[in-house]
Amino acid sequence: MTLTAILEEASERKGMDVVGIIDAHSPEVQEELLDLLQTKEAKEHEDGGIIYKKTMLILGCEVEIKEGDRGEAHFLVYMPRLREMQSFTKWLAARCKNVQLSSQRIHASLRELQAVVAGLGGMIIPAHIFTPHKGLYGSCTDSMAEVLDPSMIPAVELGLSANTKMADCLSELRDKTFLTNSDAHSLGKIGREYQTMRMRERTYAEWEKAVWRLDGRGVAVNYGLQPQLGKYHLTACQNCQSMLPADSSGRCPECGHKRVVRGVAARIEQLADQPFGKHPAHRPPYIEQVPLEFIPGVGPKLLQKLYAAFGTQMNVLHRVDHEALARVTGEKIADLIQKARSGSLAIQAGAAGTYGRIVRE
Repeated sequence: MTLTAILEEASERKGMDVVGIIDAHSPEVQEELLDLLQTKEAKEHEDGGIIYKKTMLILGCEVEIKEGDRGEAHFLVYMPRLREMQSFTKWLAARCKNVQLSSQRIHASLRELQAVVAGLGGMIIPAHIFTPHKGLYGSCTDSMAEVLDPSMIPAVELGLSANTKMADCLSELRDKTFLTNSDAHSLGKIGREYQTMRMRERTYAEWEKAVWRLDGRGVAVNYGLQPQLGKYHLTACQNCQSMLPADSSGRCPECGHKRVVRGVAARIEQLADQPFGKHPAHRPPYIEQVPLEFIPGVGPKLLQKLYAAFGTQMNVLHRVDHEALARVTGEKIADLIQKARSGSLAIQAGAAGTYGRIVRE
């Protein structure tokens, strides 16, 4: 997961025009980026963002904040240029234990963070907002306005266990742009979620306009993981993985373990003040995506064959016809990919930190 490896994967394997990383605050990552700029393998655009081959890099940072007696929550901070991110690194270094690492707990309030980021010309987006593990609604608050200034938040990241139908059940989110980002912790998971955006060119300034939905820019389509495949969709015991009623709390009735993890579906139902599936006019389509790694029978060797035959994962998931797929994968796997496109796969839902899985019929 070096910066160069991420850029290569995004540009050459996944076919992505824009990729964001949340380690750009780390001095080690900044050194690698400076090397790429000095050797002219990468170039900083005058309107922000860094161009590498076919892909633009957005410089980001993920921070953890705990407000008073509330639970912790993660926030994504994006900066237009390396110099602003370097200034943010200096601010972070005085407020966390190890500025080299990702997702560090920082000693600051959310409103203080908002003021600093705005002063540097950056942007804050709450990360994986519904997950019980350090999501804004899953761990920290029932309402965004209780902990920060909502007018300074253009967008939220849904996380792997929710889709736009679920998120639009909260009225305070209806004016926010929804982002479906991959939250990848390995190269293979890059692009398991993403969005198509209306932008004139690949620059930070254009991307920022798209996030704020200004001047005709915006998200055109969200490609998100089928929510049941996410790690926290349903409520379950973290120890024995028993599926439990949505309102379960306290000890597990099956094994007595003290940790019952509330699912995203249950949390959204608890907070909902709008009908399920009712969207504001600006909300784009949400296309459920089942990444190749979730398809039974697709291993590393077959992945390489698919890349050699069709170029990128996006081509395989959405564009290549069934007959061409079957020539490489065989009929059974081609059928599964086709069912994934149509949303007709049988899925065992994920819970308590375990991904959902596709059930062979």
